[in-house]
Amino acid sequence: MNSSIEQSFSLSFSDKNESTVSHDSQYDSMHYQNLQYHGQVKREFSHRIFVNRSFQLSDIKFFGFDMDHTLAEYKTDTFDLMTFSLAIERLIEIGYPEDIKNFKYDPNFAVRGLWYDKLYGNLLKVDPYGNILICSHGFKILKKQELHKFYPNKFISYDANRISVQHTLYEHPESYLLACIVNYFSNSKEYEQKETGVSSGNLFISYKAMYQDVRASIDHQYVTNTIQSRVAENVEKFISKDERLALLLNRIRENNAKAFLLTNSDYNYANRIMSYLLDDIEPSRNWRSYFDYVVVDAHKPLFFAEGTMLKEINIETYCKNIGSHAGPLLSDRVYSGGNVEVFSKLINSHGKDVLYVGDHIFGDIIKSKKVRAWHTFLIVPELSKELSIYTDKHDLYSQMNQLNDELSHMLINFDSSSKDCPDISKIKDKIQNLVHQIDMSYSYFGSTFRTGSQQTYFASQVTRYADIYSSTCLNLLHYPFFYLFKAAPQLMPHESTVNPDDPLSDSQNHRINRTKSNSKQTVNPNNSTLVEN
Repeated sequence: MNSSIEQSFSLSFSDKNESTVSHDSQYDSMHYQNLQYHGQVKREFSHRIFVNRSFQLSDIKFFGFDMDHTLAEYKTDTFDLMTFSLAIERLIEIGYPEDIKNFKYDPNFAVRGLWYDKLYGNLLKVDPYGNILICSHGFKILKKQELHKFYPNKFISYDANRISVQHTLYEHPESYLLACIVNYFSNSKEYEQKETGVSSGNLFISYKAMYQDVRASIDHQYVTNTIQSRVAENVEKFISKDERLALLLNRIRENNAKAFLLTNSDYNYANRIMSYLLDDIEPSRNWRSYFDYVVVDAHKPLFFAEGTMLKEINIETYCKNIGSHAGPLLSDRVYSGGNVEVFSKLINSHGKDVLYVGDHIFGDIIKSKKVRAWHTFLIVPELSKELSIYTDKHDLYSQMNQLNDELSHMLINFDSSSKDCPDISKIKDKIQNLVHQIDMSYSYFGSTFRTGSQQTYFASQVTRYADIYSSTCLNLLHYPFFYLFKAAPQLMPHESTVNPDDPLSDSQNHRINRTKSNSKQTVNPNNSTLVEN
């Protein structure tokens, strides 16, 4: 291992700039020099891995990695702008107006987990149950009355034929382009707005057709290898390089575990990207040597179902060998396709001895968890920004909590005999204003994980399927390989809100008892039941 990488990583834990300090002492001192929080020593926010389900890292025998947005961290502003621009060019080629050339990409528009309603052309931010938190038609946020026109209960159930979920960072340009297209046609004087699309003379363009065209225009760039070629030609422009990646992969092997790469990218592209990330870090060592197994063209999520035929790739010619590979899987070789059942047998994995690291909540995390019970590590690059804003705006969150407490206290002494409702409108307005301020600090749609006190659909998927999550896989370097990732207790409302030491109000019981004592019981002659006057 390159000693300079080891040393620079060690020194990053210390406030001192003394190169003579050993790695072990530096690493130990990190535990005391990192952030103090609630009286306990905590790692810096940017270094932390967050836990939904407990497991011990020493039980992991296989560390699996996706490539794009996991090992390869894309410079999203640059990459998304390229995707957006290429998609616009394609839309013009298939007949869209030249005016759309004027669209300017906004990297702060979309968040993961948005739903696009193909029927009405709306982008929706929803909670885990389909309740609509924010609805945008083009660039117009729909108010309550406008929203009720499309969704009377501010609710929509998931229907794959109607809803497209924006699962990944790849889909940010798609979300923004959809908003641009819908906004353009909805405000054009040449088109008349209809409930499910726009019309001009004998021409009708549905919002579903707009979605299909936008999706096809982006898919076209991948099918023709346009995006892959541009990235490969200028990798430095689109992908960040971090030499600690080699350190992490070496540490995995030092701790008697194995590492594998499982990516949907083809070998040509994967070889270019991984060579850039790893090849020149240690002399006479190629990127494949950092992994025990390499699988490309995985076709996730299909890989976690029937999959495709497993083949070996000739790394000299880049061609696939004929026939199906029957095993074993060897190091410094590259394989294409396969499925999780075959792969698990060939590496002798039993399921929970695998930690799979990926950025795609559906293709990487949900499927591997559901089908094979792999432990899952979701990479959320935008988490760094979320944490930064959360800490900067902590005062606003505190104010919102105080207002919620004030609202509860105003209602605590009322019961079923109460007739006069207190005026809580001012408090509700203050809460709404705070929610808006907080949301605008993040993006057009607010935080990826919540709106106000309500979690988003994406947040619920993270909680349910990702055992752990962080902004980068490199944060594993900040934890020993025997570490116990311990989840916080998951309390139900009757457990989290009931404290036997809390003072209780007796006024409700007194009032109810007083009402009972003053009432007379009579017999209803029609049905002989007791009636209170």
